[in-house]
Amino acid sequence: MARDLFGEYFEGNLLELNASDTRGIDVIRTTVKNFARTKGLGDVPFKILVLDEADNMTSDAQQALRRTMEKYTRTCRFVLIGNYSSKIIEPIQSRCSIFRFPPLSQEDVKMQLNNIAKKESVDLTEEGINAILESSRGDMRNSINILQAAAAFDDEIKADVVYQVTGRVHPEEIKEMIRFALKNNFMDAREQLHKLLIKYGLSGIDILKQMNSEIMNFKNDDLKVKLMNLLGEAEFRLSEGANEEIQLNALLANFVLLGDNYKDVEL
Repeated sequence: MARDLFGEYFEGNLLELNASDTRGIDVIRTTVKNFARTKGLGDVPFKILVLDEADNMTSDAQQALRRTMEKYTRTCRFVLIGNYSSKIIEPIQSRCSIFRFPPLSQEDVKMQLNNIAKKESVDLTEEGINAILESSRGDMRNSINILQAAAAFDDEIKADVVYQVTGRVHPEEIKEMIRFALKNNFMDAREQLHKLLIKYGLSGIDILKQMNSEIMNFKNDDLKVKLMNLLGEAEFRLSEGANEEIQLNALLANFVLLGDNYKDVEL
């Protein structure tokens, strides 16, 4: 990746490391320091060191990197790439110019996927591409991986195929479970939940994430707020190690109790 960006001009003066693999302090003290301390070859004014997934580095390694960045700033420039800037210590962030890249728009992802499907002679349906967009959430690399997996699974890429290869279920099934609970039909909601856990093998957290997406599409804001509050409580309990089936059943029971006040609300 870095070589594509900087080209042949920096050949021999460019080092790219994946910080998730080489994340310890020893690598910073040896490989990184030895590269940064020497002057670049030829007419290149400075070397370039790229640390991909820098947010996975240990705290000790980041402290050592900070000192290296201070000491060898005249001979080397550092490029840190990461998903979560909050995991990079403040002393390093204050020494960097920060560039944040938002997810691609759905139109851009859709155009690229259609282009790939056309070149690869893949039958990508409109519902299939919408399912990919929903699953990838603007991540182009993830979108392409889903498209490739779906194409290997079936000749025609429909929504059901996408949900199968991504380990998700059709949003309508999640919506149906929520409807059952809010319409005071606890046993049918519980049966739907059991199918999601057993048949599809979803984890409790995965189900909560999809419930969150569907609830955000509801029209009544007051109902949304109360449902999201219940979701947050269930997510916290699961993160603390509680039994997911019991907690999700309790969540649906709370939906039933809440639904008595919203019998006439359109979902």
